[in-house]
Amino acid sequence: MKFKKFGNTERKIYDLVKPITDELEYFLWDVSFVKEGAVWYLRIFIDRDEGISIDDCERVTEPVNEMLDREDPIEQSYILEVGSAGLERELVREEHFEACIGDTIQIKLIRAVDGEKDITGELISADRDRITVRTDENTEKNYVLSDIAHVKLYFEFA
Repeated sequence: MKFKKFGNTERKIYDLVKPITDELEYFLWDVSFVKEGAVWYLRIFIDRDEGISIDDCERVTEPVNEMLDREDPIEQSYILEVGSAGLERELVREEHFEACIGDTIQIKLIRAVDGEKDITGELISADRDRITVRTDENTEKNYVLSDIAHVKLYFEFA
């Protein structure tokens, strides 16, 4: 696993949307600009401590849409979607790991390490090379990013 990097369009949109989400007191989790079939989608993922509702998505969509119409930063046509990052969102950027220190995460390894391929524990630290997790046994373990398929927030459904 490597930290995800923004493409040029995603970086440009992130920089334009961040002041809007900051002003509205939302955390801009991610920006994705992808083609699915013949259609391009610009997806803005937001978060806040209280969670995200449809009303929150609408509250962000209106000023973002106005800014996109005014700035016109994307040449081709696309569909704008604003949504929640989700309870079990994937951590793909350095700032995601920083924001989730102390949270419970689930790691999926490419190959088993010490007989384990799926690890759940508290995220203690992360850098460009490795992450440190405290497991249920209250032991801290380090995992090299290149050995990890993905990392997600873990939420136990009742």
